[in-house]
Amino acid sequence: MSKKEQIIEKLKENGCRITKQRLVLIDIILENDCASCKEIFYKASKADAKIGVATVYRMVNALEGIGAISRKNMYKVECSGDCGAESGCEITLDDNTICHLSAGNWNKVVREGMRRCGYLKNQKIAKIKVEK
Repeated sequence: MSKKEQIIEKLKENGCRITKQRLVLIDIILENDCASCKEIFYKASKADAKIGVATVYRMVNALEGIGAISRKNMYKVECSGDCGAESGCEITLDDNTICHLSAGNWNKVVREGMRRCGYLKNQKIAKIKVEK
C-alpha cells in the first residue's frame, strides 16, 4: 500500500470525506517540500483555483491529527544579526545540521527558492526582513 493510500485510509477511518481537493492537497504535500500552509496553498491554487486557504489549513490539521505529517519537522531559519551583513546567516535544520551561508549565498538561496515557487519573475530582491 502506497503512502498516499495509507493516508487516504486513515482519513476515511477518522470520518473524512475524500474529495478531489483533498486528493490534490495530499499529492502536493507528498510530492513537494513545502515549509508552510501558504506554500501548499500557492501550489494548490495553481492546480485548482477553487481550493481556499481554509481548506489547506483544515487538511494540514487533519493530516497532523492522523500522524501523517508534523509541522515540527519543518526547517527553521535563524539569522545572526542583519542578514545583509558580512557575517551572513546560520541555518539549523531539524536534524541539527548547521549550514553557514555568506550574505551573498543566503541571498542566492532565497532568490532561487522564490523563483522556483513562482514568487519572482524578473524582479530582484531589494530587502529581506526576518522576524522571530
